[in-house]
Amino acid sequence: MKNLSPIRRGSLVETAIDSLRQAIQQGEWQIGQRLPVEAELAESLGVSRNTIREAVRVLAHVGMLETRQGDGTYVRSTRDPGESLRRIGRSRLRDQLEVRIMLEAEAAGLAARRRTASDIERMTEALDQRARAGDNLEQRIAHDEAFHHTLVEAAHNPALLELYRYFAQSVAETIQRTEQEADLPEPSQEDHELLLAAIRQQNPDKAAVLARALLKPSLAALEEP
Repeated sequence: MKNLSPIRRGSLVETAIDSLRQAIQQGEWQIGQRLPVEAELAESLGVSRNTIREAVRVLAHVGMLETRQGDGTYVRSTRDPGESLRRIGRSRLRDQLEVRIMLEAEAAGLAARRRTASDIERMTEALDQRARAGDNLEQRIAHDEAFHHTLVEAAHNPALLELYRYFAQSVAETIQRTEQEADLPEPSQEDHELLLAAIRQQNPDKAAVLARALLKPSLAALEEP
């Protein structure tokens, strides 16, 4: 196993997790391939079988591995969602805004086609709460997040919703930064109301344009030299 190196220091379980993750990402085992038995992995890494067992459990929990009772452990994915989230979190605000615009513009167009009366009611409530929050920044941010999540739910696309939830921490970060930083234009209550009106009127093209327009000024400010 050329991509595995013995563990020398640090947290044994954490280091075992990192070693196995890197080996999988570097192609030591392909998707669908069975990993060596615990004893062989433990010997390669220089740790106990219990340490390997715990590392495998963690990687199975995040979806990289799959443990089949009585059969062994198989590679399910070469990507660790947790690590992907950490990389997204380390990316620039401009990059996060670009992704958010893409997701929310598509969601707004779909929501305009598919929204239900209940969806409209929940989006309206979130925006009303946002307006009532006034200068209470913490509450305004919370209700702003609620509106955007409800909008994506109104698209009634489970895959898009799951992707948006996966990106939720970065969405929260962009909302907080645009609300808190004076040099980033803050989307107004009116901008949000116009977007909701387009969804209510079932105008998908207008809804998508308005969803993009919410964040374009902040994106433009970040692109200035």
